[in-house]
Amino acid sequence: MRLVIQRVRQARVEATGRLLAETGPGLLVLAGFGAMDAAEMPGTGLWRTMCDKVLDLRIFPDAEDRLNLSLAEVGGDLLLVSQFTLYADCRKGRRPSFSGAAAPDLARDLYTALVRDLSAKAPAKVGSGEFGAMMDVTFTNWGPVTILLDSAELGARP
Repeated sequence: MRLVIQRVRQARVEATGRLLAETGPGLLVLAGFGAMDAAEMPGTGLWRTMCDKVLDLRIFPDAEDRLNLSLAEVGGDLLLVSQFTLYADCRKGRRPSFSGAAAPDLARDLYTALVRDLSAKAPAKVGSGEFGAMMDVTFTNWGPVTILLDSAELGARP
């Protein structure tokens, strides 16, 4: 699983001209799943670590403008958007290969579980995009602050 976490002042996602979700200050999380991810991943220690990192990374400013507060501590919103292109392989040629991405059915199940699990623990409003849809995502990156979390770097696979 790869998560691109962006601290935002606001974010919104639309598909086919309709608003799916919008948030105020908080995090926009682009979520991709790889071919090595498994259906059993939700509920594992690695899964919990990834979810906890989203909520607990200290990337919001405190009163002294230091990055000392988490999403949970500031009560920020969360917007999740599926993004299989996080597994693009650009080593050959000019057209990226996406063979490293999880199969669509597996990725949909994992994305649904991620939205469910983060919604259960998030401090404020949680929104999500529509899996597999062509979406327009607009946001104001605050900082900018952008963090990449890769489950392959945080621990052994389940």
